[in-house]
Amino acid sequence: MAPGPEEHDGDSLTFVGTATTVLRLGRFTVLTDPNFLHRGQRAYLGKGLWSRRLTEPALTVGELPDLSAVVLSHLHGDHFDRVSRAGLGRDAPVVTTLQAARRLRRWGFDTHALDTWDTDVLRDGDQELRMTAVPAVHARGVLGALLPPVMGTMLELCHSGQVVRRVYLSGDTLTGDHVDAVADRFPDIDTAVVHLGGTRVLFHTVTMDDEQGVDFLTRIAAREAVPVHHSDYGVFRSPLSAFLTRADDRGLGTSIRTVEAGETLPLVPSARSG
Repeated sequence: MAPGPEEHDGDSLTFVGTATTVLRLGRFTVLTDPNFLHRGQRAYLGKGLWSRRLTEPALTVGELPDLSAVVLSHLHGDHFDRVSRAGLGRDAPVVTTLQAARRLRRWGFDTHALDTWDTDVLRDGDQELRMTAVPAVHARGVLGALLPPVMGTMLELCHSGQVVRRVYLSGDTLTGDHVDAVADRFPDIDTAVVHLGGTRVLFHTVTMDDEQGVDFLTRIAAREAVPVHHSDYGVFRSPLSAFLTRADDRGLGTSIRTVEAGETLPLVPSARSG
């Protein structure tokens, strides 16, 4: 029997840790930025830099459900690690940047490489999941040229050709005009999964701290924001508490929904419900 239009209101996000989540959107199950290192193990960040994990992932690779796809924002060790390389199955496509796709293809993964604004589509009966690469800026200046390219991703769940939910995965980005371009192209975002942490590499901030995170929320005006990527590594210098306090001061606190590792958060009913 075909699903009714209300089916997407059972959609959810399970937080594993760092930027790793399991998103259940309609008939599709998507894993984001797989990081399954254990507490005390080191993630390689490039250019000879490492950071030690401070937390345990809430799930192991072996405990994951069957996946429709993996969405990878970029190839850094706190987003795709040696545990994921060894343990993830090769059946689900990995949707990622052009650079990361080349590397993962050599490791035997089915990669779907996206340039900015490119879209890949999964189909199951009358449902589609559209995955569009959107611009992201990991760092500015000289450091930006040294870090791997990164993408954000807009996930659009569609029933019979109609969008019924939009979920924005920010990726490791700073805020700025490129976020306005995303909001212009994709109005009425239901959920934003926001990478925070104020990550510091070579004395430069390369992911949003509390101030940038609040600016990001102001620009995209999502119905709800779920902060991730804020507590798992020593390079994260801006605590979640600072972001929540600043958001409250700006009157944005009610749109933020925090989630603990291992917790499953039902997504807010879509703006298109009813």
